[in-house]
Amino acid sequence: MQHDATTVAPLPVGPPDGAATLAGAEVAALWGVRQLDGTLVDVGLSGGRVVSLAPSGPRPSSDLPGPGLDARGWLALPAACEPHAHLDKAFTAARVPAGRGADLEGAVARWRALAPRIDRSDVLDRARSAVERYASRGITTIRTHVDAPAEGDPLRMLDALLALREELAGSVTVQVCLLGGWHTPTAVLLEAAARGVDVLGGCPHLAPDPHGEVTRVLDVAERTGLPVDLHVDEQTALPADGTLDVEDLARQVIARGLTQRVTASHAVRLGSLPPDRLAPVVDLVARAGIGVVTLPITNLYLQGRDATHLAPRGLTAVRALLDAGVPVAAGADNVRDPFNPVGSCDPFETTALLMTAAHLTEREALAAVTTTPRTVLGLPPAGLSLGDRADLVLVPDVPLGDVLAGAEQARVVLAGNRVVADTRVRRDLSLVTPRRPAVVPAPVPDQLVR
Repeated sequence: MQHDATTVAPLPVGPPDGAATLAGAEVAALWGVRQLDGTLVDVGLSGGRVVSLAPSGPRPSSDLPGPGLDARGWLALPAACEPHAHLDKAFTAARVPAGRGADLEGAVARWRALAPRIDRSDVLDRARSAVERYASRGITTIRTHVDAPAEGDPLRMLDALLALREELAGSVTVQVCLLGGWHTPTAVLLEAAARGVDVLGGCPHLAPDPHGEVTRVLDVAERTGLPVDLHVDEQTALPADGTLDVEDLARQVIARGLTQRVTASHAVRLGSLPPDRLAPVVDLVARAGIGVVTLPITNLYLQGRDATHLAPRGLTAVRALLDAGVPVAAGADNVRDPFNPVGSCDPFETTALLMTAAHLTEREALAAVTTTPRTVLGLPPAGLSLGDRADLVLVPDVPLGDVLAGAEQARVVLAGNRVVADTRVRRDLSLVTPRRPAVVPAPVPDQLVR
């Protein structure tokens, strides 16, 4: 059916008129939107997916499934993912003492002291606020790790995030990963699986026996069929015996023939290995089919604090992993909590750090927060290819580098073909004072003279 141009709602780059907003609207088409390759296209959306794609002309394409948005002046990107969050900890920075010594061990100690005073409703309120920020900035998928505190009900925080996952279903995809510690009983891991947790996690690098902890989590994963996402090697210094958690993890995955997805988060120690030691580890990770998640803002904050000079970057070996074909996703990890006092829930904060600290190109940095995380998290593709899930973020049509640097705040975010966030910005400036003619004071009328 032919659609008249008047059926296509305008989407100005500036703020919407009055109180109008697109949030909550179902969108059947995008007219005149720019793709990453520079072409302008008309996009048909239906059932949460891209169903048609055609070069854009002066009028909307005749095969669009229905009225939609005039997106001229906007660039469409795949919606971003946060592959590694801690929603249970979000926005707790003000509750812990500030000061020096804020390394990984110090942050862990601060959080453990705070956790007994945190209940289910506290987690739910803060997590919901964090997701609102993520979504408004273009993130429609979040994998969040959640602690199982030793004090009180160990699964109270998990229950809060499982409830939030169901509350947001259809708008934001939330995967919940139980972050059990070495002190967490195996029965708790199994109970989390029974309650519907999506992923099993852990922190072998903090355990007295890292190998034993990797083995235990993989045993439970085999028993339950759940994917695995472990915090591994989250230190820059190498252990005295030279063993690496990620190396042990890869060997066990291969030996067990695990078919579910396995993720190694952090893997900071890889960035400290010399080339001859690094190469066989990277090859092993690639053969095991493990995805790696790097988390620049938090690890740059936590790591390298003891260095007196030539401080390490606190990143995994991003370039070597990419060159070996290992899927490398990137996220922010923590936001405004004991592990990271800053953070904005913005994927383009992460891309800026990847380009500066990991020396990635623009396209590599963009992939690390958009398409690759969906591979690592086991999700179908999102973007502008036919059949893709229509999770998209529209940004002003400016050079990509400006977007990845975080310079553009205006964003329209689609999950499926529904607008979940609409942020447009008005900025008025007057920096140069215009020259004005001299003002001669008016004479005072006689009647006012005293």
